[in-house]
Amino acid sequence: MSTTTVTPASAGPAGAAPSRAVAAEEGRSGPRTHLRHVGALVRRNLLQIKKDPESMFDVLLMPVVFTLLFVYVFGGSVGGSLGGDRQDYLNYLVPGLMAMMGMNIAMAVGTGVNDDFRKGVMDRFRTMPIARSCVLVAKIVVELGRMTVATLILLAMGFALGMELGTSVAGLAGAVALSAVFSAAMMWVFILLGLAMKTAQAVQGTAMIVLMPLQFGSSIFAPPQTMPGWLQTFTDYNPLSHLADAVRGLMMGGPVAHSVGWTLAWAAGITLVTAPTAVAKFRKKA
Repeated sequence: MSTTTVTPASAGPAGAAPSRAVAAEEGRSGPRTHLRHVGALVRRNLLQIKKDPESMFDVLLMPVVFTLLFVYVFGGSVGGSLGGDRQDYLNYLVPGLMAMMGMNIAMAVGTGVNDDFRKGVMDRFRTMPIARSCVLVAKIVVELGRMTVATLILLAMGFALGMELGTSVAGLAGAVALSAVFSAAMMWVFILLGLAMKTAQAVQGTAMIVLMPLQFGSSIFAPPQTMPGWLQTFTDYNPLSHLADAVRGLMMGGPVAHSVGWTLAWAAGITLVTAPTAVAKFRKKA
C-alpha cells in the first residue's frame, strides 16, 4: 500500500503566511465586523479600568481641583479685568476648562498605547484577524467616555459654585459635543506620539511641553486683551482659543459661528493628517 504525502506550499519567511491571512481577513471585513471588533476591544479596555480604579483618579479629581484652584486664586484679579467679580470669572472659566480637560485626558491615549506595546499586548492583537484601526478607535472611544465623566463633574462643580447657564440645555449639549469632537481629533496626535516614543514617560513629558503653551497661551484662563501684542497674535491662531470661545458662546451666549467653524476645521484637518499616519505607523510597528 502506498501513502500519499501532501506537502504544504512554501509559506516563505516565518510569520509571513499568518500576516497575509490577517491582512486578507481585514480586507474582507465590513463595517459591521469592524464595529463588533471595536466593541470587544472597548470592553477589554473597560475591564482594565475596573481592575485598576486608580486610573480614574485624574478624571474624578482634576475637575474639582482646577475649578477650586483657579476660581479662588485667580478669580478676584481676572474677574476684575473682565469688569466683574469672581462670579463672572467662574462663568468665563468653566467653559475654558472643558477645552483644557479634554486635552489632558486625550494625552492618556498616547501613554496607554505605548504601555500596551511595552507589555506585549499588541503582539496578541497582531495574531488576531482584526483591522489595526479597530485597536486605536477602541482606545479613543474609552477615553471619550472618561472625558464625558470629567466634563459632567466639572459642570456639576461649576453649578454648585454658582455658575449660570446663559443659553439653554441644547447649547450646553452642543458645547460638550464640540469639545468631544476636538478632543477625539487630538487623540490621534497623542496616539502618533505614543507610537513614536520609546517610553510612556517620554510621551507624557513631550505632550506636556506641547500642551502647556497651547493651554496657557489661549483664551482658556484669561481674556487675550490683557496679554502682550505678540501673545495675542499667537492666541488668535491657537485652536484651543477657538474651542474655548466656541464652548463659551454655546454655554453663555454670544456669537459662535466663527469659533465653531474654526474648531471644526481644526478638528477635521488634524484628523485627516494624523489618523491615517497613526494607523500606518501602528501597522508597521505592530
